[in-house]
Amino acid sequence: MDNEKEYLEFRLGRLGRLMPLITAAGIILFAAFHQSNVNGYVAAFFAALITGVIFVKDDKAYGEAIVKGLGKPMFGVIVLAVILAAISGKLISGSGLVQTLAAYVVAAGFTGKLFVAATFLITCLLAFSTGTSVGTYFVVIPILFPVGVMAGVEPRFMIGAIVSGAAFGDNLGPISDTTIASSSTQEAELGRVVKTRTRYSLPAAAGAMLLFLLFSKTRESGAVIEATGGTEMKPLSLVMLVVPVTIIVLCLLRKHLITALSYGILAGIVTGLVFGIYRPADLLAFPGGFSVSGLLVDGILGTAGTAAMLIAAFALLGVLEAGGLFEDVRKLLHKIAKSEAGAETAIVLSTGILSMITGVISVAIVALGDLVNEVGQKAGVDRYRRANLLDCTGCVFCFLAPWTVHCVIPAQLSAQFGEEFTVAPASIPLVNYYSICMLVILVVSIITGYGREKKN
Repeated sequence: MDNEKEYLEFRLGRLGRLMPLITAAGIILFAAFHQSNVNGYVAAFFAALITGVIFVKDDKAYGEAIVKGLGKPMFGVIVLAVILAAISGKLISGSGLVQTLAAYVVAAGFTGKLFVAATFLITCLLAFSTGTSVGTYFVVIPILFPVGVMAGVEPRFMIGAIVSGAAFGDNLGPISDTTIASSSTQEAELGRVVKTRTRYSLPAAAGAMLLFLLFSKTRESGAVIEATGGTEMKPLSLVMLVVPVTIIVLCLLRKHLITALSYGILAGIVTGLVFGIYRPADLLAFPGGFSVSGLLVDGILGTAGTAAMLIAAFALLGVLEAGGLFEDVRKLLHKIAKSEAGAETAIVLSTGILSMITGVISVAIVALGDLVNEVGQKAGVDRYRRANLLDCTGCVFCFLAPWTVHCVIPAQLSAQFGEEFTVAPASIPLVNYYSICMLVILVVSIITGYGREKKN
């Protein structure tokens, strides 16, 4: 009872506590229906925060909950990463590298669905190796996405292939935070967790590959290239590949994402200046009249909408956590976890709900880890099965929720190349074939028992 008193209290009880979430969900659905860009999601989360003020009983505690949400380490990492990635993207796109690569790809005939499939495989390997899905977006999208669109692929299918590959790496990668969290909370040996997880992740990847080859939509590549800036080749611009290469190498060396992105920017600036691709004024200029210009400034200012959305989303997360929503999900797990199949269903439902709400899979896994361990053992669910259900579920629902970083960041990164390239966040879940295939595998595995280990 003492713990209950620590939660925020709202007028109208549970309904009042859910009103911020209901408000956000309603506006997000409206924004999604109208194919809104990131700004629609910004409005949704800020409206949710304002709605909460109407129903909360303790204004001071409400403010403190917002600050606590903004104090989460993941918030600062993601916001800084978005800004730094936008700068590195500007360095790449402004050099002519994308147009040059696209021209080479088209000349080689490696276009359309083949390019989509190759993008999915490359992203799978990179995300698996680095263990970070968000970091993978910042490396892959500035290069492969615009090249693929210029090579005739519809933008949403290129983003779908990249997000699918990132989900695979997050799901199976041995150094992924979700793999580590799912194995440690269930007291399972990491190596065996990865080995047993292949029963789920490899079939899902194979299904996704088949779907991309069958259903990816393409356009006439020549027309797309002409509409997006022409076919002029600048072979010298290939030296700007130093930006993604630097970031990838540092991520593989387990350097922090912020550090890797920073060094990638420094490498790009030095290379661009040395080879004459950029002048100092192209990067940063003060022309007078209270104005500042240049690629660096353009990159920073272009992230304003995404940064604002992340501020509101993490603030709302703090409110929901302080309001006891996490505890409600934990109670749901207890209520329906009576049999082995019931416990597995409860694990999937509770982890799915919490990962969609928090937008961070590892947070949902850690929040539910102890309870899943306890309930799963009582129902006879093996620890490796529990770990796999936790992680696979997160890589379904968190990646399919259009308000999470797995849809918003790719949408924001796509928009920086212009209107021809822009992808709405709500359209991304429909082409995230890996998460869709994994959802089917989860349902089948619970019904049939596929992937279950012997009871401990």
